[in-house]
Amino acid sequence: MEDAYAKSVAEVLQAFGVDRTKGLSDSQVEQHASLYGKNVLPQEESTPFWKLVLKQFDDLLVKILIAAAVVSFLLARLNGETGLTAFLEPSVIFMILAANAAVGVITETNAEKALEELRAYQADVATVLRNGCFSILPATELVPGDIVEVGVGCKVPADMRMVEMLSHQLRVDQAILTGESCSVAKELDSTSAMNAVYQDKTNILFSGTVVVAGRARAVVIGVGSNTAMGSIRDAMLRTEDEATPLKKKLDEFGTFLAKVIAGICILVWVVNIGHFRDPSHGGFLRGAIHYFKVAVALAVAAIPEGLPAVVTTCLALGTKRMARLNAIVRSLPSVETLGCTTVICSDKTGTLTTNMMSVSKVCVVRSVHQRPITDEYSISGTTFAPDGFIYDASENQLEFPPQSPCLLHIAMCSALCNESTLQYNPDKKSYEKIGESTEVALRVLVEKVGLPGFDSMPSALNMLTKHERASYCNHYWENQFRKISVLDFSRDRKMMSVLCSRKQQEIMFSKGAPESVMARCTHILCNDDGSSVPLTMDIRNELEARFQSFAGKDTLRCLALALKRMPEGQQSLSYADEANLTFIGLVGMLDPPRDEVHSAIHSCMSAGIRVIVVTGDNKNLYVGKLVRLSI
Repeated sequence: MEDAYAKSVAEVLQAFGVDRTKGLSDSQVEQHASLYGKNVLPQEESTPFWKLVLKQFDDLLVKILIAAAVVSFLLARLNGETGLTAFLEPSVIFMILAANAAVGVITETNAEKALEELRAYQADVATVLRNGCFSILPATELVPGDIVEVGVGCKVPADMRMVEMLSHQLRVDQAILTGESCSVAKELDSTSAMNAVYQDKTNILFSGTVVVAGRARAVVIGVGSNTAMGSIRDAMLRTEDEATPLKKKLDEFGTFLAKVIAGICILVWVVNIGHFRDPSHGGFLRGAIHYFKVAVALAVAAIPEGLPAVVTTCLALGTKRMARLNAIVRSLPSVETLGCTTVICSDKTGTLTTNMMSVSKVCVVRSVHQRPITDEYSISGTTFAPDGFIYDASENQLEFPPQSPCLLHIAMCSALCNESTLQYNPDKKSYEKIGESTEVALRVLVEKVGLPGFDSMPSALNMLTKHERASYCNHYWENQFRKISVLDFSRDRKMMSVLCSRKQQEIMFSKGAPESVMARCTHILCNDDGSSVPLTMDIRNELEARFQSFAGKDTLRCLALALKRMPEGQQSLSYADEANLTFIGLVGMLDPPRDEVHSAIHSCMSAGIRVIVVTGDNKNLYVGKLVRLSI
């Protein structure tokens, strides 16, 4: 159903004949399965091995070389040569061609395997409503019309139209599809945009994307090849092979060479017709054969047997270097195309950057009685791994960060006002996120700050297994406090709050956009002594200046953190409670560039290649990031 985004929920449900409270019946499932097929990306028909081998010889120059090898062998035999001498020249030519074919077959086989990597983005299971009951089924069994429930961490199993929101909001990370660095909020309303692209379809959940916040139910509208991921795969398969500049030049040279050689053979043979009857040849026919040998020998000598070897070796070395850098080369001549490149269009998120949000700077209020008012900390480590150190403005490493009152409360707030999960994947040997990238970045910050009251804390944490270390400090704070109530993030408030209880004391922690949080703050927490003092206009201006510096000059994504002591025994939160907050600190995050980006951009500039970065970032933010990458 291609226009489900433009239809209302009722129209979509009616089109598939499904009741949102009961789901499909068994008979409907069978009917839809036969009508729409399975929810799998069909496997591409692999090219037979013998066809791949023959394809390597489908070149005019190669064919001329084969003909030259055969003629060379026949002439040697006619001249009475035997043994190794007769096979030497033909063998060398055939060894060169065999090496060329072997390298070509290997690279093309590896490239075809890369197409199957798209299968990795398909979900394994799905929570499906059928016959009035929810059950967990293999995602491959889904059919259009199925009602599916998704929540935080779920990989969307098929293209689906939202039908019911089970939380205040639903946010999806669809970076693999659109390259957007931020998660996208989904809604129930239909879209009226003309020629809608993926970003316009805010009521559609796309196959392979991941839910990072909220819960919802949706109806399946597309499976298998009829999904956004299937469209990408089909587009890859539909790409037509286009001759590279080198291939065109070699073809032109081969055609020219074939014509010249043929002309020389005919000319030499015709010029010597008068000598056919020479007595030394033993007759007219023998004379004709003799001069034919001369013409063919001249033609063989004119063929550059070493050209395919040189070209193949150069391209194979290029392929090997690119493969070492995880590039996929489908055919050898395509390597040469890079030499003719004048413009490179690159995605930013996940290509130039690591797509791992991390906190790089923290700003807190030091004291209202001395200048400077604020303290700034920098944090090392740019991945989801909980490894890194905290440095003060003088670039001195903090031995015990939790001794700073503001850093301690930032860690509390980051751990408790958070719906994400940080975990270690032993198979991939890396730390992975479930949820919003910004919230996972806060989880990692908590681990870098550590816990109070333990002088041996840094070394003790390093003794944990990677699985335990992933969220050890976060779990500590979650065990110290009991969550009572949550106010989810909303677009109008631009903040989130959570009510927690510890030792009969209720505290509300809040985080959100700096302008929204600071507007609700009346006090600040001082980093020198942990006291709470009124937020004056001077301090507010200083904090806003730091925020502008973080967001502008440093191109960081910023969040402000705050807290509020609540009446004892309070069990719920309302929007009215988000007032008279105490400001804790400002954190700045970045999606760091990959280590090799700096040198890669300089290499492109040195080669006269124009680099265009495709991004959905704010223009000013993007320019700042690109300047930092190229400096």
